[in-house]
Amino acid sequence: MTAEPARRGGVYVGLMSGTSLDGISAAVARFSPATGQAFDVELLGFHVHEYAPAQRERLLAAMREGSARDYCRLAADFGGWLADAAVAVLAESGVARADVRAIGSHGQTLWHEPGHSTWQLDAPAVIAERTGLAVVSDFRVRDVAAGGQGAPLVPIADALLFGGARWRALQNIGGIGNVTVVPPDGTLASVRAFDTGPGVGVLDAVVRVVDPSLRYDHDGRMAARGRVIQPVVDALLAEPYFRAEPPKSTGRELFDAAYVQRLIALCRAESSGATGDDCIATATALTAQSIADAYRRFIPEPITETVLSGGGAKNLTLRNQIAAAVGDLRVRTFDELYFDGEAKEAVAFALLAHLHLEGIPGNVPTATGAKGPRILGMLTPG
Repeated sequence: MTAEPARRGGVYVGLMSGTSLDGISAAVARFSPATGQAFDVELLGFHVHEYAPAQRERLLAAMREGSARDYCRLAADFGGWLADAAVAVLAESGVARADVRAIGSHGQTLWHEPGHSTWQLDAPAVIAERTGLAVVSDFRVRDVAAGGQGAPLVPIADALLFGGARWRALQNIGGIGNVTVVPPDGTLASVRAFDTGPGVGVLDAVVRVVDPSLRYDHDGRMAARGRVIQPVVDALLAEPYFRAEPPKSTGRELFDAAYVQRLIALCRAESSGATGDDCIATATALTAQSIADAYRRFIPEPITETVLSGGGAKNLTLRNQIAAAVGDLRVRTFDELYFDGEAKEAVAFALLAHLHLEGIPGNVPTATGAKGPRILGMLTPG
C-alpha cells in the first residue's frame, strides 16, 4: 500500500474583486494542517486596495460593452492593479516574498452564465512578472466545464477553515449574498451552498442613485431613517430566482442597473411620497428577507446560528433586519469569531491556490452541482 503524501501548509496571498466593485481585497494567510481535512489559518495581513472612480467605471463599462482592444488593455491594466494590491499587503504584513508559495487571484467577473460559461478578467502573467511569485487564477471555469455553476467557491474554505461544533450557516454579504451550510464534522459531502440573491450590490446602487456623492449606506443610517415598503419587497421576492432549487448562483446579470431602477420605480408607484431613504430601507429589507426566505425554503439541516461576513455585515440596520427575519437563529458576525470578515473571500482564494498546488480538489460538488471534485485554477509560474 502506498502511503498518502504528508499534508503541507504554507503562506499565500489571496486577491479578490467582487461584484460590489469597492476595490481589491488582498490577504496574506498562513495555512497549517489540522485535524482530518481541516486547516488552521492565521491572517498575517489584510489590505483593501480601493478603486479610483475611473478604474471602477472602466470595470463597470466592460460588463456592458467593449471592443477587443478595450478588453485587452483593461486586462493588462487590471493585472497591474492586482499586483499593486499584492505588493501593498505583503509590505504591510512584513512577509517576505521568498516566504510566499503563490498568489491566488480570483480576478473580476465580467460575465457569469451558469450552465454555459463564466469569464473572470485577470492577467496572471502581469501579476507574476510584477511580483516574481507564482499565480493560480481562473478558478471557476473548470467547475463550469464539469457541469457545475462555477459558484459559490468559498464553501471549501468554510468547510476546511470555519466549521463549528454544531450545524452552522456562513452567510457572506458581498455584492451578492451566498450561504454555506457546514456540518459539525466538516464532512465535505454534507456541505451545501448557494447564492441567496442580492447582498449589498443592489442596495449600494440604490444609494448611489439617491445620492451620487455616496458609495454605500454607512452603518445603515439612511435605511434606519426610512420605512420599508413591504409590497415592493414582496413583489421583488416573486422573482423566479428566489424559488429556484439549489445548486444555483447569480450576479449582476440578473441584479443589474435595470433591476435597481425597477426597485426605485416600484417604491414610488406604491407610495407617492416615497423618499430616497424609503427606497434604501426597502432595498435593505430585500436583502434581509431574501436571506431568511432562502433559509426557510432550502436549508432543512438543523442550523443553530448564521455567521455574517462581507461588507454587508458591517451594516447595522441590515444585521438587525436579518436577525428579525431569521427568527430563533443566533446571528453572529465573522469578526467576533475569527478575523475581519471582509478578508474572508480573499483568504478563501489563497486557500484555493494552496489546494491547486497540492493537487487537492477545490470545488464542493454538493454546492456547485459539478459532476465531481475537480482541481481548480491554472498556474502561472513566478
